[in-house]
Amino acid sequence: MSREYHQSVYAPPPGAADLLLIRHGRTEAARPGQSFAMKDGHGDPALHPEGERQARAVAERLRAEPLAAIYVTTLRRTHQTAAPLASFLNLTPRIEPDLREVHLGDWDGGLYRIKAAEDAPEFQRARAGQEWGEIPGAETTAALHARVRAGLLRIASAHASQRIAVVVHGGVIGAALAIASGAQPFAFNGAANGSISRLVILGQSMTVQGFNDCAHLGGT
Repeated sequence: MSREYHQSVYAPPPGAADLLLIRHGRTEAARPGQSFAMKDGHGDPALHPEGERQARAVAERLRAEPLAAIYVTTLRRTHQTAAPLASFLNLTPRIEPDLREVHLGDWDGGLYRIKAAEDAPEFQRARAGQEWGEIPGAETTAALHARVRAGLLRIASAHASQRIAVVVHGGVIGAALAIASGAQPFAFNGAANGSISRLVILGQSMTVQGFNDCAHLGGT
């Protein structure tokens, strides 16, 4: 009888870190003339009740996963999103500051959402050129990518052959997957609140294994 060769099932290579990138849940709304609470120059809104529901859905989805650690950023929406999963797994989240959201300069604190909804000229230029630096006072796309890459590699180096949950921000997920895939900088922007993307890192090499998985969110 001749040998049979079937399609393989993907598994991370030995020594690789398997990162589940979770976008934080939906946050409170921006309102004209009002700023979110600020932390280190970044808007720091709390989760909306819908975001709290999304956080619980993430926890239910991942509670049986063999997660070695949970990471969050300096901003409270990631801590609040991680809390139900951390409780299930009895893990204390660790902070990785370099994975905080893109700094939006003069538009931080909620104004970015308003300007984007109005399709302001600066927003149009940022989108067309895939350059965050078109927003007044914002960090550049290159600066964002440099720190996101550094943060991801730091986590990966500490977790060889382990699966990790990393609760981050939409801009960070977009940057991470663009870095890993070599895609245009904004190609992966727009991950849904509460979604799960997957990145496998071995040494300096990054591989995208999933993007914007929302199966646990019940159609939201």
